[in-house]
Amino acid sequence: MTDLQKRQEIDLEKALVDPSAVFATPQDVVDEAALATSQKIEILRRWEYDAKEECVSVEEGMPEGRGAKLDQILGALDALGAAPDSSHGPTKQQG
Repeated sequence: MTDLQKRQEIDLEKALVDPSAVFATPQDVVDEAALATSQKIEILRRWEYDAKEECVSVEEGMPEGRGAKLDQILGALDALGAAPDSSHGPTKQQG
């Protein structure tokens, strides 16, 4: 597969909904030449949200998933110059 074919196959909408279905690792998002930096950051932010939700699920006793680790996602965001997003944390409800 050529680089051009790979770029044509990137499904941005799918990547925004389920980043791990399109990219194997957060670094793959960073390395994807067909995406603008703003698109890469948005994909990684959504992946970050999913990873934080997974952390909450594990704390609640659910089995750990196979998603990207939060530190990999944060490292990829840092590589793109994106500031940490502290406005969207885990949503574990206290009761």
